[in-house]
Amino acid sequence: MSSVTAHDTAGAKPRTTGGPTAQAPASAHPRLSRRHREWVAAGLFLAPDALGLLVFVAIPMVLSVVLSLFQVSGFGSYQWVGLGNYDRMFHDPLFWQSMKITGIYVVVLVPVLFCLSLALGLLVKQKLPGVGAYRTALFLPYVISLVVVGVLWKFMLDDQVGVVNKAMRAAGFGGASWLGSPGLALASVIAVMTWVMMGYYMIIFLAGLQEIPQEYYEAARIDGASAWRSFRSITWPLLRPTSFFVLLMSTVAAITGGLDLLFVLTKGGPANGTSLAIFYIYQQAFTFGEYGYASAMGTFLVLIMVVFAGVIFKVTKGGRFDDGE
Repeated sequence: MSSVTAHDTAGAKPRTTGGPTAQAPASAHPRLSRRHREWVAAGLFLAPDALGLLVFVAIPMVLSVVLSLFQVSGFGSYQWVGLGNYDRMFHDPLFWQSMKITGIYVVVLVPVLFCLSLALGLLVKQKLPGVGAYRTALFLPYVISLVVVGVLWKFMLDDQVGVVNKAMRAAGFGGASWLGSPGLALASVIAVMTWVMMGYYMIIFLAGLQEIPQEYYEAARIDGASAWRSFRSITWPLLRPTSFFVLLMSTVAAITGGLDLLFVLTKGGPANGTSLAIFYIYQQAFTFGEYGYASAMGTFLVLIMVVFAGVIFKVTKGGRFDDGE
């Protein structure tokens, strides 16, 4: 009897019950951890922008560098010239004249735009009546097409019928040829570009100013600090990351932007007085069909912008908050 019982017990299959001690079978596909899910979500959000940068920025830049090694005509013929386009660029006086004008343009435009945008940001930060309307009015030129802005200002700066010269004559001053004199034409382009861009950078400075805790200013006020002292010791150091962004973006915009505005206002004249490097590259590519030569100059201009970005990064210490180091 005992042997049969032992045999039956040994051959019986184990039984499972549905009680609380039962364990569900492990899944063949374990769930991702929270950190991995965050990485996947971040990748999905970044993928469209990364794809756009790859297709519309990275690949064209590589193709431009490759194209700079060829002599390309407007009829689609390619001839390998190696570094010939770069040698031509370094011996082209018109290119270096355009680089000189670009240097003057950047050196004047960027500091003026930076200081004016910061001043406007500080002004519209104040809780004044109707300040929202002022913010909108100052930002409005940025959302208008540069072609429309160029047509508007070309009419306003006209020698005979322009409202600027009419206002000057009414005030007892003689009119000026704002777009007909090389020096005045470049100054006029800088003034118009400042008018267009200052509202955008004002909003960026305003966002940075609003991130500074008000407790710092209250403590400084209790200690008897003046407004200038509070700005120098609190606002300016804590605004360094925003200043880095504004300096970098305004420099890049000054070097590569404003082609349509320049084309409408002066077309690079008079006497090539407003022929910036970007406009000269445009002329070589789309007026004379020198696509390989234009690509070489464009590649050189990108390297110049990389150097400028490195200098700005070094001067502002990468936008960090540390001061005096």
